[in-house]
Amino acid sequence: MDYKGPFCLQTCARPNILALQPYRCARDDYKDDGSNILLDANENAYGPSLDTTRTSDHNSPISIGSISPHNLDIDSLGLNRYPDPNLTPENLFVGVGSDEAIDALLRCFCTPAHDKILTCPPTYGMYAVSAQVNDIGIVRVPLDTEQAFQLQPDAINSTLSSDPSIKVVYICSPGNPTANLVSKSDIQKILEHPTWNGIVVLDEAYIDFSPDGASLAEWVTEWPNLVVMQTLSKAFGLAGIRLGAAFASPEVARLLNNVKAPYNVSSPTSALATAALQPENLAVMRNNRAKILKQRERMLNELPKISRIGGFLGGTDSNFLLVEILDKARDQGGKPSNESAMALYEELAEGRGVVVRFRGKELGCEGCVRITVGTSEEVDRLLAETRSILQHEGTDYRTGPSSSQEEENREKKANEVVA
Repeated sequence: MDYKGPFCLQTCARPNILALQPYRCARDDYKDDGSNILLDANENAYGPSLDTTRTSDHNSPISIGSISPHNLDIDSLGLNRYPDPNLTPENLFVGVGSDEAIDALLRCFCTPAHDKILTCPPTYGMYAVSAQVNDIGIVRVPLDTEQAFQLQPDAINSTLSSDPSIKVVYICSPGNPTANLVSKSDIQKILEHPTWNGIVVLDEAYIDFSPDGASLAEWVTEWPNLVVMQTLSKAFGLAGIRLGAAFASPEVARLLNNVKAPYNVSSPTSALATAALQPENLAVMRNNRAKILKQRERMLNELPKISRIGGFLGGTDSNFLLVEILDKARDQGGKPSNESAMALYEELAEGRGVVVRFRGKELGCEGCVRITVGTSEEVDRLLAETRSILQHEGTDYRTGPSSSQEEENREKKANEVVA
């Protein structure tokens, strides 16, 4: 497709970012093939200060063996050398989790104390946190709570038309905490805005749990005003290596890479991510994903058998569910209740060793907890403990009296954790 819309990188991005000369090192020009003597970056030529001669003790806090999956040994990780700076194909930005991409986009396109972003609550909290850190205003166009948290593209486009200081729109698909995919046609409608000069950012952190073909990553080759973020933290089970990616037009990807810190993706992270994307390990990911989807279906079937479980809000396109907790049994007219959801949340964590997330203060999420899909054994435990707690109707497991203000404060504190 030959793009003919209003987006213009030269007028949308900050002038100082467009003029930025990125940090460079000698290895940008002289890529090491393993045979060179490297005396350019003040590294330690003797290697990492780790004893690689002893047998790994897998019970110790730091185990050499624990960071060597699939025959990745310490030497192959190149810990004594700075990471290879030549990591970026033309449509790709790789950073420390998707959160780095969220922040880098703000720094590229939003002038502090002047420009704004647009978010669609309820949504991932880091968009607002990063905006506040960067002194960027936030405009909110909520998801449609009457239509299963669907995007409202007409309302978004109307807001963009009335406020040209909005430079970036963040959309989460599947949503967090709503777990539903955003319609491709809704995204296209925003991308086709006739006058707005800004960037649409689609956060696909949970896309691997959605039906095949749901990702819009390939659209960045057609739409220069689209950025799609993904991560290895969810379906790939590699949250600990902190690696996220953003797919964008070559021009936008170049800006993002220009503002990132040098060597910020570590050698172990790069090696483990590369291993994860090999065919044999992609097969492992798909096998684990199938197990998660099976347990998700089980939770959808079994949780409603508990009388004080209400509906599942949003969708079922992710590895978590947004679940209503009622103040009494459904057949007795039970209603979604933040107090009941908070009591369940606290008793599960403090009394039963099962940690879920209270989301009752989010828009349209009255009485809700967000529950991640676990292993078969973890789901066994979740169902048993939830059934045990909720069958005692009206029981409050918390000790001591609680005023309405104290209850409000506890709910607010529980809901404020960003995730």
